[in-house]
Amino acid sequence: MKRVFVDLHLCPPVNQIEKVKKLVEKSAELGYSVVGLTLPIKIKEGSVETIKKICEDLGLDFVTRIDLAPKNAKELLNILKKVRRRFEIIAVQCNTKGVAIQAAKDRRVDLLLFSIDDPKKHFFSISVAKLASEKNSALEINLAPLLYLEGAPRIRLMKILRRDALIAGKFGVPIVLSSGCNTPHLLRKPEDYAFLAYLIGLDLYLAKEALSTNPMNIIERNRKKLSPNYVCPGVYVVKRGKDC
Repeated sequence: MKRVFVDLHLCPPVNQIEKVKKLVEKSAELGYSVVGLTLPIKIKEGSVETIKKICEDLGLDFVTRIDLAPKNAKELLNILKKVRRRFEIIAVQCNTKGVAIQAAKDRRVDLLLFSIDDPKKHFFSISVAKLASEKNSALEINLAPLLYLEGAPRIRLMKILRRDALIAGKFGVPIVLSSGCNTPHLLRKPEDYAFLAYLIGLDLYLAKEALSTNPMNIIERNRKKLSPNYVCPGVYVVKRGKDC
């Protein structure tokens, strides 16, 4: 069965449609079938429809996504109430230990993101991984920085990501590999990213799972939850009408 490759983290300026179009065109050209675009919380429905139409014309499945960067756990809880049913994917940038713990234990959070600039502010740990594995949260790793960083910063990043991949694997936390790109020149084919992931300790099979099966599982799960037929975990409306 042919793999469906996903890039769940494209970050174009969505108010500049031409730049959005160039980025998703490059994604389609490189072999992706599904793309997730980071959208602002107050994006207009018309803008979403415009992006969706661009993706459909290219044969791409468009996934709506929001990246949250709360200052503390309380702020995260307040925002989640407002956005969970508006976006298909919710990612949280875990800039504090409190946010990391709250995000990992909240089923409304799909992806956990961690700082790559400062090891002291990188809060992915064994305790966070244990919580994430219980609540089906995934660790997202953006690969673009491995392309544009050089020298000591790249070596430091690879060390951090190897540790993250090791912890995630040990505790059963799904890994999602994304580009994290805002311009086409940093995009690469899924196969290229899979080989690049070898540098952070993922073999070819696990890397391809992180570029296909893992993100698709999240998308499909959330689309079911956002369906009007969803009642609660494990319960769906299968038929409506007077004769039910």
